[in-house]
Amino acid sequence: MTEHTPRATGPEHDNPSPAPARSTAGQERPVCDVGVLARRLPVWEHPLPDFDPDGAPDEPVALFREWFRHAAEAGVPEPQSMTLATAGADGEPDARVVVLHEADEAGWHFASHRDSAKGRDLAERPHAALCFYWPRVGRQVRVRGPVATASEQASSADLHRRSPGALAAALVGRQSRPLGSAGELARASQDAWEQAHRDPGAPVPRWTLYTLRPAEVEFFQGDARYRRHVRLLYRRSPKGWRRGLLWP
Repeated sequence: MTEHTPRATGPEHDNPSPAPARSTAGQERPVCDVGVLARRLPVWEHPLPDFDPDGAPDEPVALFREWFRHAAEAGVPEPQSMTLATAGADGEPDARVVVLHEADEAGWHFASHRDSAKGRDLAERPHAALCFYWPRVGRQVRVRGPVATASEQASSADLHRRSPGALAAALVGRQSRPLGSAGELARASQDAWEQAHRDPGAPVPRWTLYTLRPAEVEFFQGDARYRRHVRLLYRRSPKGWRRGLLWP
């Protein structure tokens, strides 16, 4: 987690004088000093929940379900959003935000086109990491492990349980490929929306459901007052899950 630094004071910080920048309209506006602004932004200026790791369940998915429900009930925006990190055959890492579809005893489930950038990464190196961050409750969940692909039937069933918008987006396809113009996307999207409403069961053969089978799952609970953050790590072993604490 990023360390919070109290707001700096004094002329240098209270009245920064960044170099002006010219907007497209020809008007000057100050350039954002990212460092100064980042130090000014508040972190966890509200009460955070307690977490007693001694009372945690034996398996991580049970604790994840508890925390996920708590995040949703606490008003965390889109708690199902997660960062997915992959690497291709060249070892270069990549990351993007995707949507969680399910978390159960088999693992954490998400989906994409198998010919997308992440799909190609997972075909070349079927391992990944996930990260959930819920700032309103100061919690983070990190998951790492091998990734398996579901059958075409299971992938299709997952897609068609979702909204017409999700189906339309899947029908557009061509994810991460070069786009000639915004108009080209608008036409393809309109065609896909019409098809999704006309045929709710339209097949999308490249759509693939993935399951990350966790080798490690870490639960992080922030401590706003003393920074004595709690980190509980579950690690899979031949005899089941082992638990242990980590220094923050």
